[in-house]
Amino acid sequence: MLNEYSLILLRGLPGSGKTTLAKVLSENNTYPVFSVDDYFTNEITGEYIFNFQNNHLAYKQCETLTHDAMQQVISKVFVHNTFTMDWEFEPYFKLAKKFKYNLFVVTVENYHNNKNTHGVSDEQLQKMAEKYKLKLF
Repeated sequence: MLNEYSLILLRGLPGSGKTTLAKVLSENNTYPVFSVDDYFTNEITGEYIFNFQNNHLAYKQCETLTHDAMQQVISKVFVHNTFTMDWEFEPYFKLAKKFKYNLFVVTVENYHNNKNTHGVSDEQLQKMAEKYKLKLF
Protein backbone atom coordinates (compact mmCIF):
# COMPACT_ATOMS: atom_id res chain seq x y z
CA MET A 1 0.00 0.00 0.00
CA LEU A 2 1.36 3.41 -0.95
CA ASN A 3 1.69 6.09 1.66
CA GLU A 4 1.96 9.81 1.00
CA TYR A 5 5.77 9.98 1.16
CA SER A 6 8.03 9.26 -1.79
CA LEU A 7 11.74 9.19 -2.50
CA ILE A 8 12.26 9.49 -6.24
CA LEU A 9 15.70 8.59 -7.64
CA LEU A 10 16.35 9.86 -11.16
CA ARG A 11 19.16 8.01 -12.89
CA GLY A 12 20.76 8.45 -16.27
CA LEU A 13 23.93 9.30 -18.10
CA PRO A 14 25.27 12.86 -18.08
CA GLY A 15 23.20 14.92 -20.52
CA SER A 16 20.12 12.70 -20.30
CA GLY A 17 18.01 15.40 -18.65
CA LYS A 18 17.99 14.29 -15.01
CA THR A 19 18.46 17.80 -13.65
CA THR A 20 15.79 19.28 -15.90
CA LEU A 21 13.30 16.54 -15.07
CA ALA A 22 14.01 16.91 -11.35
CA LYS A 23 13.24 20.63 -11.57
CA VAL A 24 9.97 19.94 -13.38
CA LEU A 25 8.89 17.23 -10.94
CA SER A 26 9.81 19.32 -7.90
CA GLU A 27 7.11 21.81 -8.92
CA ASN A 28 9.30 24.93 -8.91
CA ASN A 29 11.32 23.75 -5.91
CA THR A 30 8.26 22.96 -3.80
CA TYR A 31 10.05 19.71 -3.03
CA PRO A 32 13.80 19.33 -2.42
CA VAL A 33 16.13 18.16 -5.17
CA PHE A 34 19.60 16.81 -4.41
CA SER A 35 22.52 15.64 -6.50
CA VAL A 36 26.18 14.72 -6.11
CA ASP A 37 26.84 17.50 -8.65
CA ASP A 38 25.60 20.09 -6.13
CA TYR A 39 28.81 19.64 -4.16
CA PHE A 40 30.90 20.67 -7.17
CA THR A 41 28.69 23.55 -8.29
CA ASN A 42 29.40 27.08 -7.07
CA GLU A 43 26.14 28.39 -5.59
CA ILE A 44 26.84 31.97 -6.71
CA THR A 45 28.28 31.53 -10.20
CA GLY A 46 26.77 28.16 -11.09
CA GLU A 47 30.20 27.02 -12.29
CA TYR A 48 30.79 23.27 -12.08
CA ILE A 49 34.30 22.19 -11.04
CA PHE A 50 34.68 18.45 -10.53
CA ASN A 51 37.41 17.16 -8.25
CA PHE A 52 37.59 13.37 -8.08
CA GLN A 53 39.45 13.50 -4.75
CA ASN A 54 36.33 15.01 -3.16
CA ASN A 55 33.86 12.67 -4.84
CA HIS A 56 33.28 10.70 -1.62
CA LEU A 57 32.40 13.96 0.15
CA ALA A 58 29.90 14.81 -2.59
CA TYR A 59 28.18 11.43 -2.22
CA LYS A 60 28.04 11.85 1.55
CA GLN A 61 26.62 15.38 1.31
CA CYS A 62 23.88 14.23 -1.06
CA GLU A 63 22.97 11.36 1.23
CA THR A 64 22.96 13.60 4.32
CA LEU A 65 20.75 16.23 2.69
CA THR A 66 18.34 13.52 1.60
CA HIS A 67 18.29 12.06 5.11
CA ASP A 68 17.60 15.46 6.64
CA ALA A 69 14.72 16.17 4.24
CA MET A 70 13.16 12.79 4.97
CA GLN A 71 13.61 13.30 8.69
CA GLN A 72 11.59 16.51 8.29
CA VAL A 73 8.84 14.35 6.76
CA ILE A 74 8.79 16.17 3.43
CA SER A 75 6.32 14.34 1.23
CA LYS A 76 8.48 14.14 -1.92
CA VAL A 77 12.26 14.10 -2.13
CA PHE A 78 14.15 13.91 -5.43
CA VAL A 79 17.72 12.75 -5.99
CA HIS A 80 19.27 12.89 -9.46
CA ASN A 81 22.57 11.14 -10.01
CA THR A 82 23.96 8.77 -12.59
CA PHE A 83 23.35 5.74 -10.31
CA THR A 84 25.29 3.46 -12.65
CA MET A 85 26.24 0.96 -9.94
CA ASP A 86 24.28 -0.76 -7.20
CA TRP A 87 26.36 0.67 -4.34
CA GLU A 88 25.21 4.18 -5.31
CA PHE A 89 21.59 3.18 -4.63
CA GLU A 90 22.11 1.42 -1.32
CA PRO A 91 22.08 4.42 1.05
CA TYR A 92 18.84 5.67 -0.50
CA PHE A 93 17.18 2.26 -0.34
CA LYS A 94 18.06 2.18 3.37
CA LEU A 95 16.71 5.70 3.90
CA ALA A 96 13.43 4.84 2.19
CA LYS A 97 13.04 1.81 4.44
CA LYS A 98 14.04 3.71 7.60
CA PHE A 99 11.59 6.55 7.02
CA LYS A 100 8.91 4.36 5.39
CA TYR A 101 8.97 6.27 2.10
CA ASN A 102 7.81 4.83 -1.20
CA LEU A 103 10.84 4.33 -3.40
CA PHE A 104 10.83 5.01 -7.13
CA VAL A 105 13.78 4.66 -9.49
CA VAL A 106 13.28 6.45 -12.79
CA THR A 107 15.76 6.02 -15.64
CA VAL A 108 16.04 9.12 -17.82
CA GLU A 109 17.01 8.49 -21.44
CA ASN A 110 18.56 10.95 -23.85
CA TYR A 111 16.02 10.91 -26.69
CA HIS A 112 16.50 14.66 -27.12
CA ASN A 113 20.19 14.16 -28.07
CA ASN A 114 21.51 16.68 -25.57
CA LYS A 115 25.19 16.86 -24.72
CA ASN A 116 26.27 16.76 -21.12
CA THR A 117 27.43 19.99 -19.51
CA HIS A 118 30.25 18.32 -17.58
CA GLY A 119 32.54 17.56 -20.49
CA VAL A 120 32.26 13.79 -20.14
CA SER A 121 33.67 12.22 -23.31
CA ASP A 122 31.64 9.93 -25.55
CA GLU A 123 34.08 7.13 -24.67
CA GLN A 124 33.45 7.64 -20.94
CA LEU A 125 29.69 7.82 -21.52
CA GLN A 126 29.87 4.46 -23.31
CA LYS A 127 31.75 2.93 -20.37
CA MET A 128 29.15 4.28 -17.97
CA ALA A 129 26.29 2.96 -20.13
CA GLU A 130 27.80 -0.53 -20.06
CA LYS A 131 27.53 -0.57 -16.24
CA TYR A 132 23.79 0.10 -16.20
CA LYS A 133 21.50 -2.65 -15.00
CA LEU A 134 17.74 -2.42 -15.19
CA LYS A 135 15.54 -4.17 -12.66
CA LEU A 136 12.40 -4.95 -14.63
CA PHE A 137 10.99 -7.57 -12.25
